[in-house]
Amino acid sequence: MPQPRVLFCNCAHVDIIDAGRKREVFDRLAAAGVALEAVDDLCGLAARKDPLLAEVASAGGVAVVACHARAVRSLFAAAGAPLPGDARVLNMRTRTADEVLDDLGAQGEAAAAPGREPPPADGEWVPWFPVIDPDRCKNCKQCMNFCLFGVFALDDDGRVFVAAPANCKTNCPACARICPAVAIIFPKHGSAPINGADPEAEPAGPVNVNVAELLRGDVYEVLRRRQGRAAADRQACGCECECSAADRLGIPPEVLNESPQLRALLDRAPPAADGECRDGDS
Repeated sequence: MPQPRVLFCNCAHVDIIDAGRKREVFDRLAAAGVALEAVDDLCGLAARKDPLLAEVASAGGVAVVACHARAVRSLFAAAGAPLPGDARVLNMRTRTADEVLDDLGAQGEAAAAPGREPPPADGEWVPWFPVIDPDRCKNCKQCMNFCLFGVFALDDDGRVFVAAPANCKTNCPACARICPAVAIIFPKHGSAPINGADPEAEPAGPVNVNVAELLRGDVYEVLRRRQGRAAADRQACGCECECSAADRLGIPPEVLNESPQLRALLDRAPPAADGECRDGDS
């Protein structure tokens, strides 16, 4: 049988995939003579809508070796190059090198000494941003209304899309946690289903956080007032309210430090009830 064209993602910016497994899969595919194309980071290609993704999506018998299939397909869709239904996605986050190679029908010897990907250069943008699962999105616009950083916008058909990926704050998954349809994916996130794992198959993580209940009030009116203007200088309140809300939304401290608007919004939240805060995976 003819070998498929294979796009291999190194996911060079974060260690979500075992480095030895990545190296073994790559070396064995190369040894098998597979039509192999390696990229540093599939998320980065999707963010800039690299023409390579459209080329790959239009090729017959293509396979993508990367992470969760839902994340990969959503990345291609975000780039305007949806993968065809018969394209295969091989998940190195959950499958062994042998399983990936068997699925591709490839053989070959592994390298003797698996290596690690070099870290990103200082100041290089880490492609951390949300992608929307088009099969799950209900276009409720909660993500767009909540986000203070202009990541989301409406297209000509009135549907939410990720308009400014680089505006997203690295390691913040808050919009994914408030999405009632579990339609927002951060492929580099550590936990299911935010990382693109099947929400029906994986245990539900901290998602479906009700923002109105969390902040106790007309959330979006507050957001509208705060967007577009700098917040006044303020002192830390010293209570648990900010930590509880930030923890439940998975917002890291550095994002709060960069955004007085978001910090001030979260100050409105009362302390979480016992057992209510479900942090631990950010």
